[in-house]
Amino acid sequence: MSTGSRRVEVHPGREAVVEFDPDLTFECVDECTWCCTHGVLLYERDFYELAERASLDDTTTQFRGEDFVKKEAKDRDEHVGEDGEACVFLRDDGLCSLHAEHDWKPTRCSVYPLAVSVEDGDIHVDVRESAWEHCEGMNVSERKVVDNLDAFLPEVLWELDDPSSDREL
Repeated sequence: MSTGSRRVEVHPGREAVVEFDPDLTFECVDECTWCCTHGVLLYERDFYELAERASLDDTTTQFRGEDFVKKEAKDRDEHVGEDGEACVFLRDDGLCSLHAEHDWKPTRCSVYPLAVSVEDGDIHVDVRESAWEHCEGMNVSERKVVDNLDAFLPEVLWELDDPSSDREL
């Protein structure tokens, strides 16, 4: 474990190695939808949960053998990818229709702005480098990430063969 790393129990019997500053705070900021521009990887459980809320034919695609939420062209200038696209569930008002209308979001959306990797069988968590550059919610609130890891790291991550978050559409 590198200096500054520490083990934290996230869920009963489920630990993660935290590699970011324990004083880091994060809170989503209105209108900042930068994280919605990457194409969301759907783990198997997310895929089935999404099927209960939306048409998979209309909202998902496969890339390199994995399921992702589709991206689509958006009629907005801010917080879209370089291709002018963002998640199909991103509404014009900047809210996620899955979260706003169904009080649910895919695992990968919960994890943001953290990055998950696996080393020697342990889940390691750090902040995505790109979040420091683009995400407006870093260190703007009192909500310490390390104290709320259960909200960022759903328990399903410990059940996956590969929970690493470096796969994008």
